[in-house]
Amino acid sequence: MPMNNLKDVYLDQLQDLYSACDQSHLSTLKLMDAASDAELTQALKDGAKGIESGMAELKALCDGHEIDPKGEHCKGMEGLVREAKAHALEATFGDDAARDAMIITQYQRMVHYAIAGYGCLVAFADRLGFDADASVLRHLLEDTYGGDRRTTGLAAGSINKKAA
Repeated sequence: MPMNNLKDVYLDQLQDLYSACDQSHLSTLKLMDAASDAELTQALKDGAKGIESGMAELKALCDGHEIDPKGEHCKGMEGLVREAKAHALEATFGDDAARDAMIITQYQRMVHYAIAGYGCLVAFADRLGFDADASVLRHLLEDTYGGDRRTTGLAAGSINKKAA
């Protein structure tokens, strides 16, 4: 689809973020299974549920604009997922806390990608006058920030201390 105006960019990025969420959801579940810390496991489980919920909201937005949410493949998230697999799931660790620290690192990189995507979409929706879309996207952005703050708290609180 040609990018002739901001609406075209907005619709493209809705699809791209849907793809990013789909890929990060599967990766988050794998990271959750590999985590040893109970609080981290729960945070990742909650994160996966949040991603699923976000995907449903993004699908509804796409449906409202009569576009297929699966119309794009996010290569950026594909790379982040590949990194998470290599550095957190396939790497050798002599200590569970060190793996948990790496899991947080990789998860937060995916989360930060989503934060950037949601932030851009909010700005686009605001400019385009898509007030209902902007409201949904703001909520998703805040939820994503919450997941980031939660894993930052785990890292700063106990996991990095154990890994040190």
